[in-house]
Amino acid sequence: MLRIWGRLSSINVRKVVWTAQELGLEVQRTDAGGHFGIVREDEYLAMNPNGLVPVVEDEGYVLWESNVIVRYLAARHGPALPEPLYPEDLRSRFNAERWMDWQQTTLNPAGRDAFLQLVRTPPEQRQAEAIERSVAATEPLLALLDAQLALTPYLAGAQFTMADIPVACEIHRWFSLPRERASLPHLERWFHGLQARAGARGVLDLLLS
Repeated sequence: MLRIWGRLSSINVRKVVWTAQELGLEVQRTDAGGHFGIVREDEYLAMNPNGLVPVVEDEGYVLWESNVIVRYLAARHGPALPEPLYPEDLRSRFNAERWMDWQQTTLNPAGRDAFLQLVRTPPEQRQAEAIERSVAATEPLLALLDAQLALTPYLAGAQFTMADIPVACEIHRWFSLPRERASLPHLERWFHGLQARAGARGVLDLLLS
């Protein structure tokens, strides 16, 4: 039994839940963070002193940081899968690692303000300039993804890997924003294919909140 603490409105929790579902793991998830609270309680802070979600416990082993959890679960539970999430070949693995780090360091910071303003901020309090800056920073990154996916079916190559999960969670958030966007055919083909995966149910079909 894998225990997960975190609310599904969190992009970082969605990454972990999707990974667990791809791996066929039995999961017990506890809503935490936001209006659910819990994250400032002593017991939770003993697991994650940052007071953030998600946290997982796997047979007594506690881990936080979403992309690290995705890597851990893929490495621990995925090697026997017909389509391993954690590439065995070193260069293939670090190709996947690169995209996962890029999601956290580049794509997420670029798109965060547009999401916060358009989804979590009342219309009368929205800052148009913050949205415009976020859109201007994100659109070239989406074009970069589209160009990559014109060359390979998945981000790290011919197979679905752990690399696709964090980036697809980010794209789910961006594509769901209430705004018009340019067509990106390769990115859209990739994303819609991932939406159809059984493991992505309850994650890539969620409404934003």
